[in-house]
Amino acid sequence: MKPIYAVVDLETTGTDAAVDRIIQFGCVLVQDGKVINRFATDINPDRRISRQIQNLTHITNQQVKQAPYFEDVADIIFNLLSNTIFVAHNIYFDYQFLSNELVRCGLPALTIPGIDTVELAQVFLPTESSFRLGDLADSIGFVHENPHQADSDAEVTAALLMYIEAIMKELPRTTLKQIALLSGQMGMQTSAFIHAVLKETATTLPDGLEEVDGIVLRKKESKMFAYNHYHKPYPEVKAEKMAQFGPHLAYRKQQARLMNAVYNHYSQTEKNLILEAETGMGKTIGYLFPAAYFATPNNPMIVSTSSILLQNQIMDKDVPLVNQVLDQPIQATVIKSHRHYIDLQRFKATLDQPVDQKQYAQYQMGILVWLTKTISGDFDELNLVRLDHPIFTEIRHRGLEFLSDEQAFYRHDFLRHVYQQAAQSNVLIVNHAFLLQETRRREPLLPASDYLLIDEAQQLPSQAEGLSQYSFDSAYFKRQYLQFNEDGLFDQAANVLDQEQQILPLFNLYRDALAVLIDTQEDFFGSLDLASDVNQVLQRTDLFRSDVDQDRTYRKLILYYQEITEMQQRLQHDFTELHVRITAQQRLLIARLLDYFEQFQRQAYTVTTWLDSWHPRYVHWLKLHPNQRTATIELADLEGKQVSESIWYQRYSHIIFLGGTLRIPGNKTYYAQQIGIPETPVKTIPAFYDYEKQARLYVVKQGISIQQASTNEYADFLAEALTPLLFEQKQPTLVLFTAHDTLKAVYDRLHKKALNQGRELIAQGTGGSREKILKKFLLAENGLLFGTNSFWEGVDLPGQSLKIAVVTRLPFENPQNPLVKARHQYLTAQGIDTFKEDALPKAILRLRQALGRLIRSEKDAGVMVVLDRRLLSTKYGKRMVKGLPKKLPLIEATPSEMTEDIRHFFEQENQSLL
Repeated sequence: MKPIYAVVDLETTGTDAAVDRIIQFGCVLVQDGKVINRFATDINPDRRISRQIQNLTHITNQQVKQAPYFEDVADIIFNLLSNTIFVAHNIYFDYQFLSNELVRCGLPALTIPGIDTVELAQVFLPTESSFRLGDLADSIGFVHENPHQADSDAEVTAALLMYIEAIMKELPRTTLKQIALLSGQMGMQTSAFIHAVLKETATTLPDGLEEVDGIVLRKKESKMFAYNHYHKPYPEVKAEKMAQFGPHLAYRKQQARLMNAVYNHYSQTEKNLILEAETGMGKTIGYLFPAAYFATPNNPMIVSTSSILLQNQIMDKDVPLVNQVLDQPIQATVIKSHRHYIDLQRFKATLDQPVDQKQYAQYQMGILVWLTKTISGDFDELNLVRLDHPIFTEIRHRGLEFLSDEQAFYRHDFLRHVYQQAAQSNVLIVNHAFLLQETRRREPLLPASDYLLIDEAQQLPSQAEGLSQYSFDSAYFKRQYLQFNEDGLFDQAANVLDQEQQILPLFNLYRDALAVLIDTQEDFFGSLDLASDVNQVLQRTDLFRSDVDQDRTYRKLILYYQEITEMQQRLQHDFTELHVRITAQQRLLIARLLDYFEQFQRQAYTVTTWLDSWHPRYVHWLKLHPNQRTATIELADLEGKQVSESIWYQRYSHIIFLGGTLRIPGNKTYYAQQIGIPETPVKTIPAFYDYEKQARLYVVKQGISIQQASTNEYADFLAEALTPLLFEQKQPTLVLFTAHDTLKAVYDRLHKKALNQGRELIAQGTGGSREKILKKFLLAENGLLFGTNSFWEGVDLPGQSLKIAVVTRLPFENPQNPLVKARHQYLTAQGIDTFKEDALPKAILRLRQALGRLIRSEKDAGVMVVLDRRLLSTKYGKRMVKGLPKKLPLIEATPSEMTEDIRHFFEQENQSLL
């Protein structure tokens, strides 16, 4: 007889099983893939339901007033669950809570087996972006009419269980068998469920899959570039474009101008062009369309954009769209750092040596499922917020040079496949970080070409500046070395090399040299006559005195870095050859060493540059630790954003810098000066949005003197001003702060109010990484998001995802920030007015970028609110206003007046859409 699954969901007054009570019980009985029975009831908790729970569940005190007490239905529920397998979405809560309630009513505690659908979903739906029940329902397409109501949640959980079971039965038997072996640490009897399904799976391998060394993979094919020698010439005029676009692509005047500007620049002799074009005009199509008429695999167009998210968007959305209207289709490849791809050989080694850790095994199981689907091997497909779990460190790719053609997975390697595809592509899509790193690579990964287009170019200088900052903590380096000795990593590596008489002596010498280097670092930092525990900017004279001993220690430091670096290079070469002769587990060990080599290489560059580079463009920081023997050092290159000095810049004959905010009022060449190519021509494609109808700018009528207010006074002011804007209307809202402390203070004042109103207030620094909180905001209905620096730009919130952006303070950089302070001193020494030429232009661009978060198409409507009176009361504020679109309506109002006017604005927008 087939088992009966009792799929249960509870709604409760809270999460504490000792004091809270059930307010709703829902159960769906499933047998042999079919629903055979249902039971649901409201329950009187004999206490008031909080407003927060009412807003979440939509279950009111009035609704449960006439409902039975749990004591009245406890026997029914107990009997209903007898001889079933308990299933819940996060079983640890529902099972224990219900069991406690049954015991309270004099019945036995639950002892029936249980299955957790959260864990099942994490394994068998590994590419989902969220495993909350409502999000899974939306993604899969289940009807979920009443989220957070027990009957509806139980119904959806039952559908999810049957959906996952069907997926499990379609998996190759080899894959499911491996998962079953790894599933021992899953919750309750979830593992037993997997073993039971395994008995029903077919033994034949489905089409499109292949088994390699015990792992089932999706087959990959390298697509050859298909030349069309009969395609028409580039259509320059409107009639030709419209004929080419047909029904697939609407003709847009600004987009057509962009197409022509791109095509013409790449057809001329000028190297650089700065091109400002509003976001939302279809910029990506604007440069992909003309690319089809000049780019080839032998001379591809390199497209660099600001983020991996945008890379994927170009590939998945824009390339297929533009290919509908092209005689010569674009063949594109997304290229990312090798760390984004799985190394199958290393993953296989983790399966051969299982780790007794639940989360580790959970990831292994999900990856096994993913490998039957993916043809890219790109970890980004897993939609994980972070990849810092040890398993990803162990299985991430190290690069093509670490592969051997004698390995079982060599022909199937994902990174090899990427570069095979790149060689057959006429468009290569990278991100700014990847492009900028080309300067540091011994061998470039991108081909030289006539065509480079930098999209979202406004973000290039800040990313270049970020990559020009280095730091090193000598205490951490020492701890890591000692830990490797204590954990036996070095000894284990020596054992692997025991039979390698040419390598072992060099490795032992390397170990000893590291120990001497650490002692030498301590001697050097110990020789400094500087205050400890203070982060201080140093000049060369602060660091070096006329001291023979210190000079000797300095020279030893430089010498040891040179010698150890040379040893590492030789060992790395030897380890690569050794790979084919050692076991999979030994390869993992060597891979850890190679990661250590990589860290040391960065350290060597940082320390030697910090010691030797004293041009004014370099800023040196030092923080001596209290022991006066170790220190943290930092180095920043204030000219790091000068692209003309980059190696990659020399490899491209024609470069277009394309972005939405590249100019400021009165200084058309600002961006060109920022990146070190001041003579570059600048073209602008004018805005096409009807800002008079689509947008509003509100400035608070009665502000506060921000510089004179205390932290608490300022936070109180913001919380009071934000209350009507956030809670008296329901629109997705982004609130932008310039300081984390202020954000947290305002969040502390408002998050309970948000919960009581059933709104999710998501704040940077309180809910995970930027990517995670962005994901939560996009999934929330009318979400509220508090963000700081990184949310001012580079955040893609399309369509209806964002309606209101609140600027709490004019977005000037903090002048006390060490890097900002150093930059301003550097510019002042050159006779440059730092406020007019650096601080103010950046603030203007950030304000424009904040507005750009709202209006990204002709259909968008949005409101920007500025809670800083200086925008209108100061000369520089009025200059910032000039940097915004001319026809953008500007309204002074109190927060309450704003709220009413904004409500009216969006009501009009909704009526215009009817």
